[in-house]
Amino acid sequence: MTDADPTGTLDRVGLTEYEEGALTELFSLGRTTAPTLAEATGIPKARIYGVLDALADRGFVKVIPERPKRYQPRSPESILDRAVENRRQDYEGFRTDLDDRREAFLDEFEPRFERASEDVTPAEELFSVVDVGEPSESETRRLYHEARSQIRVLSKSFEYLDTVAPALADALERGIDVDVLVLHPDNLSASNAAIQADIVERLRNEFPDVGLRFSTEQLPWRGTLADPSMDYETGTAILLVQEDEIPNHLRQAAITENGSFVAGLQRYFELIWEYESVGKYPGGR
Repeated sequence: MTDADPTGTLDRVGLTEYEEGALTELFSLGRTTAPTLAEATGIPKARIYGVLDALADRGFVKVIPERPKRYQPRSPESILDRAVENRRQDYEGFRTDLDDRREAFLDEFEPRFERASEDVTPAEELFSVVDVGEPSESETRRLYHEARSQIRVLSKSFEYLDTVAPALADALERGIDVDVLVLHPDNLSASNAAIQADIVERLRNEFPDVGLRFSTEQLPWRGTLADPSMDYETGTAILLVQEDEIPNHLRQAAITENGSFVAGLQRYFELIWEYESVGKYPGGR
């Protein structure tokens, strides 16, 4: 088998091992026949035509109707563009299929859900919990992707920026208003202050549209709010209280879609932003 794509891009596109091997070899061979490609890659001759047909169906390979039939790769740039378009079309088909099934699905399962939920108390509906770490980070990214108007972040240093950066970029590209409130470095240890300084520089350089201020007082909780409203109709939040003595792997984060509760969190954010924070980073950043 020929060497695979060292960048990992074709694997991310979703190609099989044979498809990836065939395409990467085609980049070097140019226009060639299926038997020649099978010999160059080690792909069994019984499989090579199916592999090439699959690549052609995705728009990655051009079929030359000669005798014998020959195959030519599209340019790397056009392959990436086509991969994005394929995914978009898959999504549109998926959405259309679900829309077609929605009424039957709701008719079948909504009554069951409502019967099972009759005994759930309002307090039980207020929160759900996830472990801190990948589960909470995944929920945070979901809030960024699903936000419709605004996101508010309270954090010690926003030290988890790497894990949400693509979702943050997506939100900003969609015009979402994002404000981040972190602790003033005077309230941090030297090591955390150094981490925060790097995060601040990255936010200023890569995400200049993000509003950023520094709380002069300790923050009793931290988390992310999406689309809070003062009519208490919308809003989602993920939050955890500040418990430095408890290691992260033992902590849990609370998730709520209670509009009233999220509005209260938003009001707290606004008060700290307005009256107990500063906008200039020490040292002039």
